[in-house]
Amino acid sequence: MPTLHTLSKSFATAALACGTFAASLPAVAGPIDWASWSNSVVGVTTGSATATFVATGISATYTGEVEPFAGVPSYGPAGTFSGGAVGNAPPQANGIVRLIGGAAAATNTITFSQAVVNPVLAIWSLGQPGNFIAQFNFNQAFTIEAGGPNAEFGGASIYAVGNTIFGAEGNGVIQFTGSLTSISWTNPVAEDWYGFTVGVQAAAVPEPETYALMFGGLGLLAFVARRRKPA
Repeated sequence: MPTLHTLSKSFATAALACGTFAASLPAVAGPIDWASWSNSVVGVTTGSATATFVATGISATYTGEVEPFAGVPSYGPAGTFSGGAVGNAPPQANGIVRLIGGAAAATNTITFSQAVVNPVLAIWSLGQPGNFIAQFNFNQAFTIEAGGPNAEFGGASIYAVGNTIFGAEGNGVIQFTGSLTSISWTNPVAEDWYGFTVGVQAAAVPEPETYALMFGGLGLLAFVARRRKPA
């Protein structure tokens, strides 16, 4: 008759096998709850704005550079703002925080009302076509999830060196990893104007392969239990 220790080892082995299968699955793009901006106060170093995330009920405050409103970008082409782990581009109606940058500009900080997991930042129209390159210098590492030419002005995708994003009229989305309460950066290069918005992970519906993995794992555990059951 199998002992409790033997059964525990069998279940652990099955669970480990399920974890191995899960690790082999590709990352799936998830829905992003993009900020809706309000309460904007203009200032080179003393600007501020409020972000609300309707789907998740989270909010955030932004402090730093806020330039006067100058229209809302298209956030297009949509493919330059969705890809990798990011499933949807920001909606045009939700707005943008406008920046010019330069040596006198502030350290810019987004502070969330609670810790958020793997937040994302969409960057619009960074730099100008050719060799006029503007940048975001972040205080932590990130990955580029999407990017490409700007719908309004052309250009090329944003790109990274270390913790700095560069662009010559670039669009793109970056993602920070971990549970974060804030994101900070500087914009040391002055340019006509560029901007950003922020998003948090919305509740995702598991993909079909995730269901298959779950049920397969349960079936494997049941099979082990049956094999260990005495005659």
